Amino acid sequence: MTTTDPAALRAAAALEAEASALDAADPLRAHRDAFLGAETSLVYFDGNSLGRPPRASVERLTAFATEQWGGRLIRGWDESWMQLPFSIGDTIGRAVIGAAPGQTVVGDSTTVLLYKLVRGAFDAQQAADPARVEIVVDRDNFPTDRYLVDGIARERGGVVRWVDVDLSAGVTADALRAAVGPQTAVVLLSHVAYRSGYLADAAAFTAIAHDAGALVVWDLCHSAGSVPVAADAWGFDLAVGCTYKYLNGGPGSPAFAYVAARHQETLSQPIQGWMGTADVFAMGPDYRPAEGMRRFLSGTPPIVGMLAMQDTLALIEDAGIDAIRAKSIALTAFAVRAADELLAPLGVSVASPRDPAARGGHVTLSHPAMRAVTARLWAEDVIPDYRDPEGLRIGLSPLSTSFAETLAGMRAVEAAVADLG
Repeated sequence: MTTTDPAALRAAAALEAEASALDAADPLRAHRDAFLGAETSLVYFDGNSLGRPPRASVERLTAFATEQWGGRLIRGWDESWMQLPFSIGDTIGRAVIGAAPGQTVVGDSTTVLLYKLVRGAFDAQQAADPARVEIVVDRDNFPTDRYLVDGIARERGGVVRWVDVDLSAGVTADALRAAVGPQTAVVLLSHVAYRSGYLADAAAFTAIAHDAGALVVWDLCHSAGSVPVAADAWGFDLAVGCTYKYLNGGPGSPAFAYVAARHQETLSQPIQGWMGTADVFAMGPDYRPAEGMRRFLSGTPPIVGMLAMQDTLALIEDAGIDAIRAKSIALTAFAVRAADELLAPLGVSVASPRDPAARGGHVTLSHPAMRAVTARLWAEDVIPDYRDPEGLRIGLSPLSTSFAETLAGMRAVEAAVADLG
């Protein structure tokens, strides 16, 4: 449906002019050309679930298959592959999460790494103080996080302390302060809420947990590569993040784990595999954990899966995470303005924080028709995602998304809601 309302037409024209001006002034606009598909008319609103592939990654993967895998074969392990989890981990630490070397490693899925760190933190806390039996998590955290906490609590005789939250926001400092205490062992929080995009004050929340004697595990899946993180400066204990969103590692690319140096020799991870031993090739009768981050590995590193993210990490280092955050704020602010102008008259509301300082890299739009709207948009090569209840999520990846693309997508949402709502 195309509107003929003069006010609506003027609003759309103003947004078109604004998008053009913002793209012309964007200091990161040249980076968009580094991604496959960015030159097409497809609108991609799902970079916060699966990022576009960098063009350089196609060449990297091809060269790896023909030269390293095909040419060097098993010699590749001795020549470079055994160190990739640590060298790429250090790059993530340096470019993305504000961590000194030797504290970040790549390997396993987000779920497995979260299990290792939450379980390891819980066991360490229990050993030091048996009264610490609670794991704190909010009811709107990502499903994996909630399911893991529930399972670990049952497995280890612990108790889940649930924090209720506003679905359009997230955990507040007051709510967290009320939830932690002498019985708290571990707190598991998401830096950016997967549904609303709410950005937690990670430094303040870490301090609140520490004041109660708890350890904190941060889920960085929706912030790594989009929002600045200062893991060392903010006093993080542990963190896990995925690499297939803003780091563009590809479908199912392995996650990364951060363990502050002060915890590395005292935490025991529960999945004892050969790659985490002090001497990997000793094949000894007993498990002896390695020093440092190697002890948090279990099985053979997924080398092919960790190759592509190197190209986006190079782009992030080139652009700078602060510049990326600045564009992310500009993109989401523009999307919110477009929603107010184009979608609010159709009954659509913004179910994300309006304050840019409290918002990560995506915006959720709420309307009863959004499930059907999402299905229609996918058929039209406009790709957002749907999240209950009644939420269409606009994920804007700063390196690969333009303002014109954002507006084209919002106009498509407007047309679909007008027809289906």
